[in-house]
Amino acid sequence: MGKNIAYLGLGVMGAPMARHLAAAGHSLTVYNRTAEKAAAWVAAHGGRSAPTPAEAAAGAEVVIACVGADADLEAVTLGPDGAFAAMTPGSLFIDHTTVSAEIARRLAGEGVARGLNVVDAPVSGGQAGAENGKLTIMVGGSEAAFAAAEPIMQAYAQRIGHMGPAGSGQLTKMVNQLCIAGILQGLSEGLALGMKAGLDMDSVVDVIAKGAAQSWQMDNRARTMTRGQFDFGFAVDWMRKDLGLALDEARRLGVPLPLGALVDQFYADVQGMGGNRNDTSSLIRRLVK
Repeated sequence: MGKNIAYLGLGVMGAPMARHLAAAGHSLTVYNRTAEKAAAWVAAHGGRSAPTPAEAAAGAEVVIACVGADADLEAVTLGPDGAFAAMTPGSLFIDHTTVSAEIARRLAGEGVARGLNVVDAPVSGGQAGAENGKLTIMVGGSEAAFAAAEPIMQAYAQRIGHMGPAGSGQLTKMVNQLCIAGILQGLSEGLALGMKAGLDMDSVVDVIAKGAAQSWQMDNRARTMTRGQFDFGFAVDWMRKDLGLALDEARRLGVPLPLGALVDQFYADVQGMGGNRNDTSSLIRRLVK
């Protein structure tokens, strides 16, 4: 049976995720900082829009957020027009934003005080995963909150994992982004060498992608990397935000991340080349002129 859901944030990830929820039979009220974007979503997919997070959350059984960063998440939840004050005890809050583990734990604590179920549930799979409903979702929160959230998130997920208590979803996303950063740098260097050596890179990728070098990035980005195509996918600006969260957490835990810090600086180089909105695979731009 469909639920009354408030969805906060209709960016390149949030808009298609909300669409999947509507298609699954839920009744949606959407909020976006740019009201025109919310109106356009309603015109395309039904439901209704609200001018503030609080008004969107009023009467909702589930509130879902997918916004920009810690400050944005705090504003839509605990701000003057935030959703938490309007949510009723027993309702569920799902956060898909990639943010710090600190704010995830803070929101979970606020949830306990207000009688809400709260999960931090960052996603992996990028815009394509959101559009196709094939996201991987890593979830932090109580067993009860996870049990409430999982059937809702099935509308746009291919894999959902309960990683532990509040903040664990965000910590897992940090691990995810560090692994991606290292793979993309190695892939960039390998492709750059092959291109300079005059190899047929499509043939190279066809062969090595069947061995130990295989990765999602190789399967989905190697050919566009060798062709200099980067105007899609997960933006460098977002990756630097995510790596910054991981590096901050690592400093707090006393864990050295030399490669993560180095690749973060390489992404800063790409930003300096005007590649802020390039896909993360644009690391190769530093190596192939």
